[in-house]
Amino acid sequence: MAVASGALQPLSGQDQDSKNAGYGVAVDMGASHLRFVLATADGTIRTEAREHVKAEAGPAGVIAQLRDGIASLIQKSGTAQADLQGIAIGVPGGVDPQSGKVIDANNVPGWREVDMGRALEDAFGVPVFLDNDANMAAIGEHWRGVAQGVDNFVFIALGTGIGSGVFVNGRICRGRSGFAGELFRMNLDWTRWNEDFPDTGYLEAHVSGVALATEGRKLSNTGNGSESGTLAQTRDARYVFEALRQGNPQAQALVENSFLILGVAAANVVSMLDPEMVVFNGGIVKGAPDLLIKTVEKVVQRIHPKPPMIRLSTLEDKAQIWGALYTLLHPSEQGAIRAGVAK
Repeated sequence: MAVASGALQPLSGQDQDSKNAGYGVAVDMGASHLRFVLATADGTIRTEAREHVKAEAGPAGVIAQLRDGIASLIQKSGTAQADLQGIAIGVPGGVDPQSGKVIDANNVPGWREVDMGRALEDAFGVPVFLDNDANMAAIGEHWRGVAQGVDNFVFIALGTGIGSGVFVNGRICRGRSGFAGELFRMNLDWTRWNEDFPDTGYLEAHVSGVALATEGRKLSNTGNGSESGTLAQTRDARYVFEALRQGNPQAQALVENSFLILGVAAANVVSMLDPEMVVFNGGIVKGAPDLLIKTVEKVVQRIHPKPPMIRLSTLEDKAQIWGALYTLLHPSEQGAIRAGVAK
């Protein structure tokens, strides 16, 4: 695995009060957003910024956006770039544990074997750590969230797409090529094994923001008028949940069916890993959290005689950021993937 060097150096005494002491930058790279956080070496968040991903610019354009965003964050914070000690980024796709390259980025077209980390290391002259966004979020949940003290759990992120981070015996499991936990490819209907599915895969076509937005276009009465079509075209499922809250029976059926499918997927994961806990997070969870937990628990309990705990994340949209910060502070503990450094 790529070497895990370049941890933020511990601060003490007067250094902790100096805004120019060593710091790191954590980045949450989603399919539609970028979130930048600058934190000191004791884990204190100093400055944050958000942007929409310019996915249409392709990998080179997004890398430039990341570079400019990090530089802008540093300037905004009033710190010196010379004191930057490391960068950690969660990406919406697989990262090769050997090379540190982004193998692909789900729902972000054009990303194949991109050496994003090396480009950023060249730009800033510091170690850059990359990992799948759900892996980063699982690390954050284990550090500061509902999975503290739980060494065997599965973190499932439900947003524009679906991702998962798997903890086995206190360690993140990335698998042979960095694709462990990519639930979006899970097929729940064996008769369709030979069909061609898009990059979003089988499960994601039923349970994700993209899926709900697509199916939501078929709703005859969402209560949102023409606005619903616009939201669907932007891959936003919020209007479906708004229709659910307004009592729309078609929205109710759509969401309930989606959560039943999710429950079967979760039950399959439990069959394979026998975790202590399954943790859900993401924008889809926010839409109807109680219904999601109730439905998934019903399905998992029906299938498994000793079901695990089913929980909501307590870190919400900061899970990935906390995971990236932990990676900067303790890169060796979860075998952080260093960009551009071969095993």
